[in-house]
Amino acid sequence: MHTRLYKESLSLHTDLYQITMAYGYWKSGKAEQEAIFHLYFRKHPFQGGFTVACGLEDVIDYLQHFSFTEEDLSYLSSLSGNDGKPLFEAAFLDFLRNSRFRCDVMAVPEGSVVFPNEPLLRIQGPLWQCQILETPLLNIMNFQTLIATKAARIRLAAQQDPVLEFGLRRAQGIDGGFSASRAAYIGGCDGTSNVLAGKLLGIPVKGTHAHSWVMSFDSEEEAFEAYAQAMPNNCILLVDTYNTLEGVKKAIRVGQQLRARGYELAGIRLDSGDLAYLSIEARKLLDEAGFHNTKIVASNDLDEHIVESLKQQGARIDIWGIGTKLVTAFDQPALGGVYKIAALKNLQNGEWEYKIKLSEQSIKVSVPGKLQVRRFYDSSRGLYVGDMIYNELNPPEGNSFTIVDPQDPIRRKRLSAEAFVHKELLVPVFEKGQLVYPLPGLEDIRQHRQEELSKLHSSIKRFVNPHLYPAGLEKGLYRLREDLIEQMRPQ
Repeated sequence: MHTRLYKESLSLHTDLYQITMAYGYWKSGKAEQEAIFHLYFRKHPFQGGFTVACGLEDVIDYLQHFSFTEEDLSYLSSLSGNDGKPLFEAAFLDFLRNSRFRCDVMAVPEGSVVFPNEPLLRIQGPLWQCQILETPLLNIMNFQTLIATKAARIRLAAQQDPVLEFGLRRAQGIDGGFSASRAAYIGGCDGTSNVLAGKLLGIPVKGTHAHSWVMSFDSEEEAFEAYAQAMPNNCILLVDTYNTLEGVKKAIRVGQQLRARGYELAGIRLDSGDLAYLSIEARKLLDEAGFHNTKIVASNDLDEHIVESLKQQGARIDIWGIGTKLVTAFDQPALGGVYKIAALKNLQNGEWEYKIKLSEQSIKVSVPGKLQVRRFYDSSRGLYVGDMIYNELNPPEGNSFTIVDPQDPIRRKRLSAEAFVHKELLVPVFEKGQLVYPLPGLEDIRQHRQEELSKLHSSIKRFVNPHLYPAGLEKGLYRLREDLIEQMRPQ
């Protein structure tokens, strides 16, 4: 999708140090050494209990078009070091020119619920290629996963009410707006104001009018009449430019004129003030005038917490327009996703060597191995009961497993393959650089997200102090990690 937006190579959509490391691997003879990297996050955004994976389709698009054009290479050849000499040798640029994507990629399908330390992507292939992909993959997955999760939380707060994404004007640039519209739709929004997203992705587009429309006329009622004349089949009137309840009364009069012409007043929009009180009073006025089917749309810096509060106050809002706080993930503007090497194949004996990053902060210690996630499902209750992160290079045996929370080893859970149905979360996407994954449609991804959330216990989905879903390392993998930590620590 990015190539449709920018229509040129995006292989330089990365940090310089990814290319300098690739150059270093090439210089030291390690470029083709086989490696395994994982992309994952360390804790849920928004202090929540779940995260919605998103961005895989754009990852696939990026990897399918991964190559260095002559223009890319010309730019790289112009870069110089501290001594003024070229930063990269011409032979390395030839190496890039002749290279094509050759990695294996495993991924969690978009719309899946995921949890800390679980790989969303597993990349296996030549070390230099795995490395150089770090920045673009994180850039795509971090943002879209963040926005899809925020939208899913708003969807839960709004319950069955339609939710519209209205955030383009406050989004972080063109791609920030476009990607946010896509992720918000996957996360649960029913439409967007973003016309380009509607065109390219098929997302339903919705909209009303702005205060400037009303202010450009001599009176509010004249503005409403003119809009109804221009858009009789899409007439939603913004009523709070001057006095909200007086605006509602004027909208009703225009609605009566519309009805006389064979049309209906589709809705009114509230964009300021006490939305609970105003929506209740507006509903009374509309119903008394016989406009029972006219919808009340609300906007004004809404998020899941405000929507939930308005619901509790008995607000009579039918449709929720969510902008800034959704597309910017206002209360947490970045997902802490990371990309770490976990294993490297020895060039002499061909055996895998485990790699681990240590830190004084336990949350930043990485997980070694070739990771897969097994999710267990209690079909009698219709709920997921736990996720086991395990090492495919040394998979667990038997039908009963213990998972350990790496941040709190006291938190353990037994999972039985005999008692519960289970599935592997990571599925093949690329094999030796060739796409093998059938891309689902956007509606299929939305349906998957809905089904996934329905299988989480309600306590995991609450906004304040959510219950912790059991997701941990298989006990053998946990012990491997602890052994490596012990070996790596200075004595």
